[in-house]
Amino acid sequence: MFTQAKTQLHTIRDLLRFAVSQFNQAKLFFGHGSTNAYDEAAYLILHTLHLPLDQLAPFIDARLTDDELLQVLHIIERRITEKKPAAYLTNEAWLGDYNFYIDERVIVPRSFIAELLQTQLEPWVTDPDSIHSAMDMCTGSGCLAILMAHAFEHAIIDAVDISIDALAVAKRNVADYKLQKQVSLIESNLFTALSGRSYDLIISNPPYVNAKSIKELPTEYNHEPKNALESGDDGLDATRAILREAATYLNDDGILIVEIGHNRECLEQAYPQTPFTWLEISAGDEYVFLLNRSQLPD
Repeated sequence: MFTQAKTQLHTIRDLLRFAVSQFNQAKLFFGHGSTNAYDEAAYLILHTLHLPLDQLAPFIDARLTDDELLQVLHIIERRITEKKPAAYLTNEAWLGDYNFYIDERVIVPRSFIAELLQTQLEPWVTDPDSIHSAMDMCTGSGCLAILMAHAFEHAIIDAVDISIDALAVAKRNVADYKLQKQVSLIESNLFTALSGRSYDLIISNPPYVNAKSIKELPTEYNHEPKNALESGDDGLDATRAILREAATYLNDDGILIVEIGHNRECLEQAYPQTPFTWLEISAGDEYVFLLNRSQLPD
């Protein structure tokens, strides 16, 4: 099929149709930046050709050089044979208008908390300038810490992760955005290395996939670090630890925001007396909770 493609495909339109057909035939999983074969194909083609990612139409009937054709076919073939998320093939991921360097040392960023930071956590934070200290627990690539730095310009931010490899990726992203003076990278197993620190805001997108789901994940997830995904039998091991210790590290009016995947029902059963506020994001109100310091379980 790819041998024929080298001689019979000529334009971006040709390649787009071909890629969508091949992706669908291969039954690829989408969910690391795009949700369907068309969007994934368009992204990979435009990125490979160094074209604006939001401007497919002006180039759709452009003919490719032989070298360009081979480059695009190569990345399409890799997406099918390796079943890697597109972000690992391009070393790039996007959250809103922000792009980040990504490789297999970190999970592909896809946190709903990014949506909330676009509005500076309004209405839960009424005065963004009042946030002077903040922390991103389980920072991975550093993407949420960087978004926090833009949302709360007067805040000093700690980006915390247990993985030295992940922090190396975060360091690159922090440097790319020239935020070294605002964002500090800390190696820590959750709160273990944070003694004496306190924050107005803590956010976290911790591991939250339960043991059963880990075994059933599509192949694409096998390329992501497992310690950034799995969190015990019910997916709540990391969240429990955060709930247990967060009050010690929050200021009196401090806020905790945590993303927990599909675990709302399980979490509420485990903490029936805790008044979780479930935040509305594009996917609904089941995935991200907020608690004030005074509301945290004893």
